[in-house]
Amino acid sequence: MSTAKIFIEKFADIHPLPHVVTVVTRLINDPESTMKDFEEVIKMDPVLVSRLLRLINSPYYGLVQTVDSIGRAVAYLGMKNLHNLVVTDALKNIFVGPEIQGVFSKKKLWIHCAAVSICSKMIAERIFGINGDDAFLCGILHDFGLLVEEQVQKEDFHRICSSCTSTTALLQMEQEAFATDHCEISALMTLDWNMPKSIQEAIRDHHLISNGIIPSSLTGIIQLAEYMTGQLQLSTLPDMHMEISPQLMEHLQDNIDEYTVLIEDIPDEMDKAQTIYG
Repeated sequence: MSTAKIFIEKFADIHPLPHVVTVVTRLINDPESTMKDFEEVIKMDPVLVSRLLRLINSPYYGLVQTVDSIGRAVAYLGMKNLHNLVVTDALKNIFVGPEIQGVFSKKKLWIHCAAVSICSKMIAERIFGINGDDAFLCGILHDFGLLVEEQVQKEDFHRICSSCTSTTALLQMEQEAFATDHCEISALMTLDWNMPKSIQEAIRDHHLISNGIIPSSLTGIIQLAEYMTGQLQLSTLPDMHMEISPQLMEHLQDNIDEYTVLIEDIPDEMDKAQTIYG
């Protein structure tokens, strides 16, 4: 068994992963699934039902008539958006908990993941003109392995955080201490949740420095989003230098005007996302 898998199993003993995430992901990947299938799963979780109906009736959607059925709410929201809502809600609840004094904060990690997810969706849709739902999901999930390490090996993890100043150094120190790193752990968790292979690979490689990374790929988009949110001081650790593949930096410089506008809009987009995801 790999070291990353051992970390995940120990973490699952502390925080069992919600069953609804696995089921909804399976339905998303099944071309034969119907809206009725989603409704049957959602209605078993009263908290999720309440959140779904509150969201669909919020000013964000501006519907004239009140939606009071799960089926209609799912139809309005769409399967991909529903999936992202379920995953985001599940992870957010896991991030809640007592904090240990130090440079690492679960709240800061959650804000970082939220910022990267929102920025990733913006890059996918505004810069490359592609659907941003998978990019959003990658952003939410990409650093979840850090929380796993913090819960399973607190002392060593906090020691690493207190002396780490770059993403490359972070990966090296994780490998030395744990024989794995948060990228591998996060990718394996998405495998357990039946996420598509493209999402697993993007999460696994989100700190990979390589000239072969295409800017419009999920891996490229996540790296770009991490770099940009780092410029806004939305990193998990203070003074963390966010490294990026040379080809992606060249892409940024070639499209600096578009990215300048995008980065200025990130705070407003985060406020909008607060309405949807909390």
